[in-house]
Amino acid sequence: MHNVMTVNGARENNLKNLSVSIPKNKLIVVTGPSGSGKSTLALDTLFNECQRQYLESMGMQGINKPKVDSISGLSPAISINQHITNRNPRSTVGTMTDMYTSLRMVFEKLGERTCPSCQYSINPMTYEGNVEKEADSFTEYILCPNCNVKMEKLTRTHFSYNTTEGACSNCKGLGETVAIHLPSVFHEELSLEDGAVDIFAGRYGEYQIAVLKAAFQYYQLPDADNVAIRDFNEGQKAILYYGVESDEVKQLFPNVKPPKTVEKGKFPGVLTSMWRRYAEHDGSSAEADAYFYSQTCPACHGERLNEVSRSVTVEGWTIPQLVVHSLEEMAAWIDKLEASLEQTSYQLVETFVEDIKTKLSRIIKIGLGYLTLDRQVITLSGGEAQRIRLSALLDSALTGVLYIMDEPTVGLHPKDTAGLISILKHLRDLGNTVLLIEHDVDVMREADYIIDIGPGAGKLGGTVVGQGTLQELLQQEKSVTGQYLRAEKPRKMNNRTKKYEAGITIHHAAANNLQDVTVTFPTACLTAVTGVSGSGKSSLLFEVLAKANDAIHEDFEKITGLDIFDQMIIVGQSPLSRMKRSNTATYIDLFTPVRAMFAKLPEAKEKKLTAKHFSFNTAGGRCENCQGLGYVTTNMLFFPDLEVVCPECLGRRFKQEILAVKYQGYSINDILESSIHECLSIFEGEKKIQAILKLLTEIGLGYLKMGQSLTTLSGGEGQRLKLAKELMKQGKKTSLYLLDEPTTGLHPNDTIQLLKLLNRLVDAGNTVIMVEHNSQVIEAEDWVVDLGPEGGAKGGKVIAEGTPEMIKENKASYTGQYLQV
Repeated sequence: MHNVMTVNGARENNLKNLSVSIPKNKLIVVTGPSGSGKSTLALDTLFNECQRQYLESMGMQGINKPKVDSISGLSPAISINQHITNRNPRSTVGTMTDMYTSLRMVFEKLGERTCPSCQYSINPMTYEGNVEKEADSFTEYILCPNCNVKMEKLTRTHFSYNTTEGACSNCKGLGETVAIHLPSVFHEELSLEDGAVDIFAGRYGEYQIAVLKAAFQYYQLPDADNVAIRDFNEGQKAILYYGVESDEVKQLFPNVKPPKTVEKGKFPGVLTSMWRRYAEHDGSSAEADAYFYSQTCPACHGERLNEVSRSVTVEGWTIPQLVVHSLEEMAAWIDKLEASLEQTSYQLVETFVEDIKTKLSRIIKIGLGYLTLDRQVITLSGGEAQRIRLSALLDSALTGVLYIMDEPTVGLHPKDTAGLISILKHLRDLGNTVLLIEHDVDVMREADYIIDIGPGAGKLGGTVVGQGTLQELLQQEKSVTGQYLRAEKPRKMNNRTKKYEAGITIHHAAANNLQDVTVTFPTACLTAVTGVSGSGKSSLLFEVLAKANDAIHEDFEKITGLDIFDQMIIVGQSPLSRMKRSNTATYIDLFTPVRAMFAKLPEAKEKKLTAKHFSFNTAGGRCENCQGLGYVTTNMLFFPDLEVVCPECLGRRFKQEILAVKYQGYSINDILESSIHECLSIFEGEKKIQAILKLLTEIGLGYLKMGQSLTTLSGGEGQRLKLAKELMKQGKKTSLYLLDEPTTGLHPNDTIQLLKLLNRLVDAGNTVIMVEHNSQVIEAEDWVVDLGPEGGAKGGKVIAEGTPEMIKENKASYTGQYLQV
């Protein structure tokens, strides 16, 4: 009894009165098809009940009891999921782990600086007793021991790029500045009438040209009719670029007051107007994408700190130099520093040095030694972010804890998976229960116990169809995972790559850690870019190939072979939306025809209801108490906000008169609560709606609810939804698809369905290139480009390229060692 957690009668979401016994102090995998109920069992039932009982034991309320008869044998629980909640571009690996804070403290105590007057090297130890404060100021000053010049004392604040004291004043600590790509805006060889200004289109352009010419006349400048703008004089160019009220124009015409009306020539300036619109839209507009680009800050050269702060050294290194080197290289630096310090100096920084050493050791042990401290958190994959959080547990002395992890192997090469499994086993051996939601067969082989949920998704799932070891699942007829492993793997029947002649060639790519890579991808093929974590896969595909058509680029020489494509479609792992109101049906443009259908029903016409009344995003038919969300939020002070079912509409989003209107017996809220798969039968005969529903089912998303918030989707689910949206717009265009691990979160059975869809795309003449680690997928590719050999500075080279069979034969390829072709 003490060694088992027993769940009785779980009915949360799609769980069908599920009862299961889970052994404690074991490495357990919960698996099954996407949407079968794995997360519901592990997170919504087990974890929530652990949290609820823990809070109640301290006399606190806050978490509703899950729909379950009873759970016995529970342990305190820690959950580690994939979602990256911090989208701030200033948040880095260094700030996320607090290592950067400790590093700043080391630089405050030990940093050597140069006197700006006599160039004398000043050690902080030499001025400890030579500090003075200015009256009515918190600022402290030191005197140079050599020439007595006074300078501000540097503190930890001066080494932060998030403070005014430390940040580069030009880029405000971001390391990048935004600029307008002038050749894209102005075509110097053309006249205004012939389209010299790219953004002057149609009547808007005619109007702007008329105002500009009126300004030329006002300032008595030469006639600009049919004159190429490269032949404009200085005054004409100043007005065209910056407008009549700019300092540039006022300096050229100091005695002329700017025109007050548009008729007289009150022209705002092309660049001035563009910058104003950029600020108004926060840099997120079609114009910003087309004409603006980021460049390394010319003042700090991307180092983020101001001149004084970025010149301070400890053990011969500056902070900007340290944060761009891998964590493995930083570990070597911290060891060298520790060995070189005298006892007095070491005592000043001992706490901070130990903190950095401990955290570096943990992160390197978990296979992320290739990361750098300045790596932005928003650029991490879900798996990388999850493993950084996992690293904090490595030296934990806690026992009797239930650790619940959501696909910790996401984004991991099979070589790295082995290292992760050994860490999870170590946590188990301390006397903890480690429960993983996982699809990776390699992890299942190492697990002590597997719980297989199924047999299908949504309402077709929610039951235990198998449990035991992997070998025991193979003998269980109802086990979906066992069925997959027993089935004979389908062999690839095409020979696409044998006949390929053309290809997309990237010439001399050097983004991030890529080392002058030149590589060709065959067209009309399904291609995987593989390699260990940090080898440069995402850099090659999304920092280079995806930016092939950018007007300005620094990370590659050129890319050839793209002229055969009508469009390039990039489907990455970034969240679809941060708005809880966005859901599956609204994102895929499915809710609009559904609302229109409800508005056409006789009962709706009788009540004079329009499609607008069936929207939960606008006032009219929605419940105003929860504004159509179905729940209200309660602030929990020190805990995350709690979502409580709306007491007015009881979670049904709409007013009663709207809910009374029914299609085939379903209200509009019933539709939102139904899965994509269920809606196939509800909307039988509705061709437009059916086409979208069938596509979503084909790519393995049939289990999603129509009204499921986009914020709850995993990276893989979001990516497949994006892919579906793009496929709907495909038409007869020839497309290049760039995908980032599209099988994330997919059971092997669902992966087969996704591969069928991708192959159908290729058969239609399109080209699909994806970053992928899944051996099942790599074996089914036409072509593979394998990067490595390791991550970070030790990666960035093409190790092998060819068919999966060729990769397997290549002894230098880590990927080849895990292929079974």
